[in-house]
Amino acid sequence: MKKMITLMLLWMLSAQATFLRATDRWVSFQPDGGSFALVTPQSKSFAIWCDGAEHKGVLRAVGNLQADFERVTAAKPRLATEAGKDVRIVVGSWDKSPLVRRLMKAAGIEAGVLEGKNEKFLITTLRAPLPESEEEILLIAGSDKRGTIYGIYELSARIGVSPWYWWMDVPAEQHDAIHIKRGVYTDGEPAVKYRGLFINDEWPCLGSWATGKFGGFNSKFYEHVYELLLRLKANFLWPAMWASAFYADDPMNSVLADEMGIIVGTSHHEPMARNHQEWARKRKEYGAWDYASNREVIDRFFREGMERAASTEDLITIGMRGDGDAPMG
Repeated sequence: MKKMITLMLLWMLSAQATFLRATDRWVSFQPDGGSFALVTPQSKSFAIWCDGAEHKGVLRAVGNLQADFERVTAAKPRLATEAGKDVRIVVGSWDKSPLVRRLMKAAGIEAGVLEGKNEKFLITTLRAPLPESEEEILLIAGSDKRGTIYGIYELSARIGVSPWYWWMDVPAEQHDAIHIKRGVYTDGEPAVKYRGLFINDEWPCLGSWATGKFGGFNSKFYEHVYELLLRLKANFLWPAMWASAFYADDPMNSVLADEMGIIVGTSHHEPMARNHQEWARKRKEYGAWDYASNREVIDRFFREGMERAASTEDLITIGMRGDGDAPMG
């Protein structure tokens, strides 16, 4: 009886997918012991399948993945929203894509690997999983929007595109072949919930540059910041705040952050998703930044901030500091 139980346990363990670290070497640029040939000199063109109903941020990241492949192979994969014979990569989120759930089940990967997880991805090869094609595919699946985005940018980094390609002009090395070592790769869930940066002391250097190139700290500027954060597997930003108002100067700053997957917070003297410049520019109209003497106006000011940020994931700080971070009166 003990022998039978032992054999059953061994069979169950062997039937489960073996998960490897995403930091392991799983991309090569030449054939590697029966690996999956994603790109070859004879076959550079292929399609990436991502459902049109996916998170907008995932679709945006897929567009960047297409451009990344073009940087490396000089051939841009096409985007497909349905099955086709040339599909070699399938991308999707567990919470959005029935196809991803179906493919994982067919591969024997339990739902609990992604279901209910936070910002987790897995990357694996699947043999002929699509009825329309007998070809092997690479699956990038995430537990949620950011999980899928991180998986997409993990592949970008592995094929040789630096997260800093735009900010530091890091070139990508050209290759005419890309091979994927078979296995299931994941980073697991992040150990730290909020990971990001604070754009502090932004003048004169960053402010002058952003004004000259983009016209200010607007969504054209922040789009590049958000993408860098996501490529680095970050999710959080305290935006520039000396002379700018993140939410008011360009409403798309917040809209784009939420779409792409960046959580915004406010620091110092900017509670309740309101920027200090929003008060400073109307100080004569609003009156004193003093809750004891000007409660009604300040309550309304804070309420408007909450209403504006209600549909986002933004982290809300509370508690007043002095006007312009000066001592309280």
